[in-house]
Amino acid sequence: MATEGLGLRHLSRNWASSSDCSSATSRLYVVFILLLLLFTPRVDSSWWYIGALGARVICDNIPGLVNKQRQLCQRHPDVMQSIGEGAKEWIQECQHQFRHHRWNCSTLDRDHTVFGRVMLRSSREAAFVYAISSAGVVYAITRACSQGELKICNCDPHKRGRASDDRGEFDWGGCSDNVNYGIRFAKAFVDARERTVRDARALMNLHNNRCGRTAVKRFMKLECKCHGVSGSCALRTCWLAMSDFRKTGDYLRKKYNGAIEVTMNQDGTGFAVANKNFRRATKNDLVYVENSPDYCLMDKAAGSLGTAGRVCNKSSRGTDGCEVMCCGRGYDTTRVRRVTKCECKFKWCCAVECKDCEETVDVHTCKASKRADWRDHT
Repeated sequence: MATEGLGLRHLSRNWASSSDCSSATSRLYVVFILLLLLFTPRVDSSWWYIGALGARVICDNIPGLVNKQRQLCQRHPDVMQSIGEGAKEWIQECQHQFRHHRWNCSTLDRDHTVFGRVMLRSSREAAFVYAISSAGVVYAITRACSQGELKICNCDPHKRGRASDDRGEFDWGGCSDNVNYGIRFAKAFVDARERTVRDARALMNLHNNRCGRTAVKRFMKLECKCHGVSGSCALRTCWLAMSDFRKTGDYLRKKYNGAIEVTMNQDGTGFAVANKNFRRATKNDLVYVENSPDYCLMDKAAGSLGTAGRVCNKSSRGTDGCEVMCCGRGYDTTRVRRVTKCECKFKWCCAVECKDCEETVDVHTCKASKRADWRDHT
């Protein structure tokens, strides 16, 4: 019996030891997973994906929204519809602005992050995307207000009575675009995600979001209709209207060229210039924290698609030139036939007739790297 008791105690100790070992292993595994999640960069879903949903905007199904964004979505589904339509436009504008560059604002199909891992880096490109997307929201909401598509806003109610410009006095009339409402809603919706954290990237995004919002207002223009004998313009009725979004895109593209590298200050409330020889960033400058990759080769970790197969301009020395675009790898030339409209004539009334003209042109495309897979890692 004593021997049996000793055996039972021995088995009990072995079981306890095994249990402790298993528990310790589990704790180590949990710690490892937490560290992995903490230090592994991840690409979060974004409200940008609303543009891919079209008419199927359902707030609970939009990935990446924080609580405040989801609440705004549920309260204002018609506004979300406008934001979704606007997303397509600002992405197209981004792609227009960078069509001749190695990074050309490429999007990923059916990807909740829209741009992929390239937005992980706090680069100039990320600065531009945040600015143009914020501007796009302002533009879309303001336009929808003026067109009577939203319940919560319409034309600017403050543009009433008389006013004057360099041509004299005029009466406010028509429908002035309510850009201030667009800015307020865009700030509440777009900035909500960045206000849930406090780090250099969040500060960078908030700064660039603001640059984008104010850029739309910068290009508001006064449009007038003349009244009087024979259109003498003795009386004018005027309203404020947004300019074409291309002006905002061109402006932010210039800001991208002059973007300023910054670091977060010691108390975490603002920025300091990374290079003391450069001027301080103003509220109208785009800012970035990290240098950009060269985007020459496909690099899954950096989100770079590379430039293999991209069309280049043989005679250009700019960013669209074959030397720059192809990163010195050379290019292939293919001769193709194109049919274009030519010898167009106006025919009374009221049509334009053109002939189909065929021409042979050379198309140059960048060669792939001889070691194309050396950066193909995750």
